[in-house]
Amino acid sequence: MRPFPQRPSQGLCVSAPILLLSPPMSPIAKIASEFGEIVVSRDSATGACRYDQGQIHQSEADASGISLVPYIHAIFDLLLQAGCREVLMIGCGGGTLATMLHGAGVKVAIADIDSWAFRLARQYFHMPADIACHAMDGAAFLQSSIRRYDGIVLDAYAGDRLPPQFATPAFPQLVRDRLAPPAGVFIANIHVVDANDSAARGYAEQMSAVWPEVRLLDRSGKQNRNALVLAGAVATLDRPTLRSRPAFGADEIAAELASLLLQA
Repeated sequence: MRPFPQRPSQGLCVSAPILLLSPPMSPIAKIASEFGEIVVSRDSATGACRYDQGQIHQSEADASGISLVPYIHAIFDLLLQAGCREVLMIGCGGGTLATMLHGAGVKVAIADIDSWAFRLARQYFHMPADIACHAMDGAAFLQSSIRRYDGIVLDAYAGDRLPPQFATPAFPQLVRDRLAPPAGVFIANIHVVDANDSAARGYAEQMSAVWPEVRLLDRSGKQNRNALVLAGAVATLDRPTLRSRPAFGADEIAAELASLLLQA
């Protein structure tokens, strides 16, 4: 696995940068979205697909729509561990987490500012048509609705950092107000550049002002990695394991999950 090049995307709110497991792919669709060009690529040998936007790699899945990205499998397992039956995702990309959750019987809704993500996720990544999709900013969506969820996942980015509306002290409070008590879970994907990057720890401290129980799932020392900050009913959660094996790369994903540390 190798780190991806990072480039700011002019305020674009998209899924976070990831690491790829698949071989080189050929473009099969290019969309001139107002939030940056979207390129969907496919490996003709395996059927695996990748979703890139503004030269940022967002999603990757096998031919059945199962993610090839370790942190997506980590979120998937943690949500199922927590017994979540209704989940809101902020950030779509290829919609692989939504597809996997739907297959496990979880009701899923997605908020993403770019409606192209929903169309491409359905056409190329097997995202089911009955997943509710809302083409609007995730913070604005939470403010506009009083609906409550068992789990809320934040996986939306501007370049390699959270958009400002998700980094304010008010946002965790808004999320807590939209979680179903007493067992709601909030999971935020935070991109960590290197050992000197305190982004994940900083976000955990910010969440600690709202929740008494906050935990960090991370692998220290690795550059350009995805750390997960967990809040809410997370005290009894264990380190995630691989529940849904993709057509290839399963052993690498399982090894990556086994290397993570779930910290208080």
